[in-house]
Amino acid sequence: MNKVMAFFKKDPVLPISGILAVISCFIIPPDKEYSGYINWRVLAILGGLMLVVGALSNLSAFDHMTSVILSKVRSQRKASLMLIILSFFLSMIMTNDVTLVTLVPFALITLTPFKDDKGLMYTLILMTCAANLGSMLTPIGNPQNPFIYTNYNMTLGHFVMLMLPYTGLSLAMIIGLCFILIGEGKASPDIKVSARPSTLKTLIYIALMLVAIVCVTGYLHYLIMLAIICVAMLILDRKAFLKVDYSLLLTFIFFFVLSGNIGRIESIHNSITGIASANPVLAAIILSQVISNVPCALLLSAFVSDGDLLAIGTNLGGLGTLIASMASLITYKIYSQNKSSGRYIAAFTVINVIMLAVLYLTSIILR
Repeated sequence: MNKVMAFFKKDPVLPISGILAVISCFIIPPDKEYSGYINWRVLAILGGLMLVVGALSNLSAFDHMTSVILSKVRSQRKASLMLIILSFFLSMIMTNDVTLVTLVPFALITLTPFKDDKGLMYTLILMTCAANLGSMLTPIGNPQNPFIYTNYNMTLGHFVMLMLPYTGLSLAMIIGLCFILIGEGKASPDIKVSARPSTLKTLIYIALMLVAIVCVTGYLHYLIMLAIICVAMLILDRKAFLKVDYSLLLTFIFFFVLSGNIGRIESIHNSITGIASANPVLAAIILSQVISNVPCALLLSAFVSDGDLLAIGTNLGGLGTLIASMASLITYKIYSQNKSSGRYIAAFTVINVIMLAVLYLTSIILR
């Protein structure tokens, strides 16, 4: 019993999502529709990026980058701000989940020398918010955006201009919160730049990361991308497979099954119909808190005729609870391996709810 409680305390999201997914399977017995629940493309991209990031970590590439940065950046706030801004803008082209898989491990290495657990926690939370909000500007940033962009026949210019006011306000809020929540903090003055990793291997791993990004844009099938990366890792660094967070991938699968079954429960389905017709943006925000914004977009598209409102609602809906955006689980999982998860969830929820409230009020004004 003690081991079970310790497991729940360390990683409550995985067992809870598993239990809920199993319960939902009794309500909606497994059938042929289950095959459409799981987004294998998202899982493949995540797995591929985890392999590449793991290989770079084994190569000590992040250690070298960290030492270079800390040898020049003495302020904790400046280091945190750099990481947060990188998360914001990289997510526009790399997607929010890929950006967090790439930058969160680097952030942990970069900020640990400052010995400020609270500052580290707030940095990771703001990086997650930055990735979720920066990614909403482009049709490829958030996983639901390509679906909405295509399903409602939007143009690139229209989509960008639609989300631009929310993206600009989000960046201003995140930078402001960085100055409020994160102290100056000084790094030790005797940090030395570590040895440079193998240039050839580093370039190969960067090229593999670009292969994954090409897959994100839709120009390469995810199975081909995953095959290329797996073969490369088998040749160059088999230990990289040990760096993959398989429990995170399993958590994603549980949520895909759970959200798929929830959408097929008639009483919930009817409730969604009534709410969606009254206020699509608010409906998308509320539903995203329960099943996350990606399946929410897929579910509500059958009830919402205005793609603009669905895009706004599901993108803003990525804020709020830990499961509102599946990408948020990535940061949580990495952080909770060695830190208190309860404190993180509390701070994450407060910050996200405040930002969500501001952005939702902005949507009312702009409409």
